[in-house]
Amino acid sequence: MSAIVDAKSLAPATAGTRYRVGVWVLIAGIAMFFTALTSAYIVRAASAPDWHPMQLPHVIWLSSFLILISSGTMQAAVRSLKQQRNPQYVRWLSLTAALGFGFLASQWFTWKQLSRQGVYLATTPNSSFFYLLTAAHGMHLIVGLLALLYLLLRTRYTRSDELAEATRVARAGAVGIYWHFMDGLWIYLFLLLFLWRSQ
Repeated sequence: MSAIVDAKSLAPATAGTRYRVGVWVLIAGIAMFFTALTSAYIVRAASAPDWHPMQLPHVIWLSSFLILISSGTMQAAVRSLKQQRNPQYVRWLSLTAALGFGFLASQWFTWKQLSRQGVYLATTPNSSFFYLLTAAHGMHLIVGLLALLYLLLRTRYTRSDELAEATRVARAGAVGIYWHFMDGLWIYLFLLLFLWRSQ
């Protein structure tokens, strides 16, 4: 009987660990991918005479602002869920998703402004890396947005036991970790592309 009780008490913790490990494995893979791209970017920029400076549109600052704010709203959503304040959780989660879509829209406007300047994917090595790195980040951010939409859909279902609620919190926490990583990754790319070799 005591073994059954112990198993039930460990189940919520096990659920949280499973989701955290999964998201960190995913993050490790993404980090290795962007490390490889960064290495290629730095080597190409340092060794090629055809590397020309690029004037990036100012809307890229809006992108950075939106994703920074979304990291805060995601944290507020997870905190609200842990405190069992479901209406606030839904609102913060919805706002995070809206900011994420706003980030993607601002990235699209960045690309449109570059195209108006005559800067395309194959214009220069610098522009090629800019499009490649921002597109890769955008694709990974879409994965995060799909996870947010999944969490929002799951808010319609009621939880009748401790394990189900712990699983719900664990999922939100894992998505939160991924979202914060996307935020940090964008800041890293922003510094690399905008401040290092673009100007």
